[in-house]
Amino acid sequence: MYLKSLELIGFKSFGKKSELEFSTPITAIVGPNGSGKSNAAEAFRFVLGEQSMKSLRGKRGEDLIWGGTSEVPRSNRASVKAAFDNSKRLLDIDFDEVVIERVVYRDGANEYFINSSKVRLKDVVELLAGANIGSSGHHIISQGEADRVLAASPKERKHMIEDALGLRIYQYKKEESLRKLEKTEENKAQVEALRKENAPHLAFLERQVKKMEKARAMRETLVGTYHEYLKREENYLTYERESLSGLRAEPTTQLERITGRINTLRHQLEKVKKGDAEREHLLDLERQLVDLRHKLGEHTRIVGRIEGQLAFEEQRLANEREKAEGQEGAPVPYKEARKFWEELTRILDHAHREGEVKPLRDAVKAAQTLVRKFVVRHKAGGKGYELDTDTLDRLRLEKTQTESEIASVTARIAEHEEDMHTLSNELELRKDENREQERELFTLIAEESALRNTLGQLDARATSLAREEEDFKREIGEGIALIGRDVAAYKAYDLTEAGVVDFDVEEDRSEQLKRRRELEKMKIRLEEMGGGNADDITKEYGEVKERDEFLEHELRDLESSEQKLHELLTELDRELNEKFEAGVAAIGEQFNEFFTLMFGGGSAKLTVVQQRKRGKIATALFGDDVPAEEEDIEQESGVDVEVSLPRKRVQSLMVLSGGERALTSIALIFAMSQVNPPPFLILDETDAALDEANSRRYGDMIENLAKKSQLILITHNRETMSRAGVLYGVTMGVDGVSRILSVKFDEAAAVAK
Repeated sequence: MYLKSLELIGFKSFGKKSELEFSTPITAIVGPNGSGKSNAAEAFRFVLGEQSMKSLRGKRGEDLIWGGTSEVPRSNRASVKAAFDNSKRLLDIDFDEVVIERVVYRDGANEYFINSSKVRLKDVVELLAGANIGSSGHHIISQGEADRVLAASPKERKHMIEDALGLRIYQYKKEESLRKLEKTEENKAQVEALRKENAPHLAFLERQVKKMEKARAMRETLVGTYHEYLKREENYLTYERESLSGLRAEPTTQLERITGRINTLRHQLEKVKKGDAEREHLLDLERQLVDLRHKLGEHTRIVGRIEGQLAFEEQRLANEREKAEGQEGAPVPYKEARKFWEELTRILDHAHREGEVKPLRDAVKAAQTLVRKFVVRHKAGGKGYELDTDTLDRLRLEKTQTESEIASVTARIAEHEEDMHTLSNELELRKDENREQERELFTLIAEESALRNTLGQLDARATSLAREEEDFKREIGEGIALIGRDVAAYKAYDLTEAGVVDFDVEEDRSEQLKRRRELEKMKIRLEEMGGGNADDITKEYGEVKERDEFLEHELRDLESSEQKLHELLTELDRELNEKFEAGVAAIGEQFNEFFTLMFGGGSAKLTVVQQRKRGKIATALFGDDVPAEEEDIEQESGVDVEVSLPRKRVQSLMVLSGGERALTSIALIFAMSQVNPPPFLILDETDAALDEANSRRYGDMIENLAKKSQLILITHNRETMSRAGVLYGVTMGVDGVSRILSVKFDEAAAVAK
């Protein structure tokens, strides 16, 4: 026996605890009308998970709970327990006995338990479905429902037969697969939407990262260019500094020696007669010549300093002009034109007031310089920008004036030297006793002038070198500010290892200037690329890229799951159809046998039919009034019943009498039970419409069914009662509570003997 017992507490009319034990193949439950015996069948439905209150003859959960009487108070809950023998593992759970319990409360809440462990309804349904047990269907036929299998539509009858064949588990799997497929499609759509939403931001970040990578590559190239430039510049400055130090040493020593000797000679010559006018004049010329040469040296140093400042200012303006490159075709600003006119007018007015040749010559030269600068600054229609060249103009004017002074001093020196030469020749002719000393003095003075000129040029080079050293330091600072401390590593840069084979500290400075201009262009391009914080952008790109790859992986998994679910649904449909067709054929054969037995002849058969129905799309769009041209017809299968009664030409179920319908229903129900026997079968007064002869046939059939399934019969039929091993009687006292009395026929027969 699979079903061991049924315990009812507070369920409908069973206000007190009642228990039914099922120890024989056939158990009958009898009792007068209204005693509550049909409540026992509904208790089976209840505990097995029935959710239709109509099937339980109620409207809400509270209707299933003992309502109370004056003698017995009402209950707050109703519970039903069904115990199963699971030693053969009928149920897919590792227990020899399985107790399923359902509890309902007055607020409508339900609880489910398996072996006292709280579970979900889904868990109970799936556990029972694996054993071909359900809350309703072919194995629980309540009073008045025997005819349901005949009155049902072909589609509904198909579902009943599928339940009888144990195909419910396939339906559950199919429904579960469809739910999973629908969820998978929703997840797939969400993932695709997320990827689509993420794509523009990912593309933007990818462009930014490529830009950063390009900037990084340019920065690395710039670092290498910086290293070569700075290393060359450092070597040049070191070489120049050491060269100047070496070049100054000997002239300085010679100048000190010559100056000392000149002072000695002058002291000796001062002892010569003071009245010698020519000698005095010669000495005066010599002093003037010294002063003029000293002034020439000063002017030479000034020109050197101005040339250094001019080179620096021209470099600055060249850098500004390169940064503003591309702005061609702009008109000359009014401010520039007015400034040019005022300066030119001032020069010409000054020359006009002087009225001499030399000022006029200087004015024309200054005007030419001014016009040349104006034309150069605004050639080709202008550059569309205005550079501040005041400092450059001032330096050039100062250089021009200083060079003019140098020319004047040089001319005066030449005149004095010529006068001195003439006077010296005259004194030579006189063969003065101091001739040798004077000659030596003059020679030394010439040498002293040459040495001072040399030292002046070296001073100019030193000034230029100091400026270049300042530029060098500033360039290092700019490089560090732009691309970081890597610039400072130029000291370790090896020009030979870097492949620079043409390194020469004495190369033309124009080559280094070209490198400087190229360096400035690269710096400008790098600054224009900009791009914010590269680390943050790279990190964000990595995170977004990782998320996109994760979503892509998820999408592939979902597509794979979708494909597997489609394959599973196809396989389930195929297996379901095969088992259904085989099951219908077997049930039809048994149905014919039972029908022939019940009616003493005739025939019956089951036929699988295809029915047409409106498609979901047309129905959703037009409702019941679907135009013919818009109909999308779908096919659905069902099961039809055909019978042929003996000695009657009857084939339609609609013309059968009540008794004939009852016999036909019983034959079909028993046929379904024979093909795939359920563990137990509950029949609630299905024999009520049978006469005595048919009751005997009915009794024979239930005895035959009892060999395969455990039977619980609710009946008034004596013939049916006689086939039961245990008879339970249900009575109801004045308190309105249903009570159960039991009689075991084997024990009763022994007592009777």
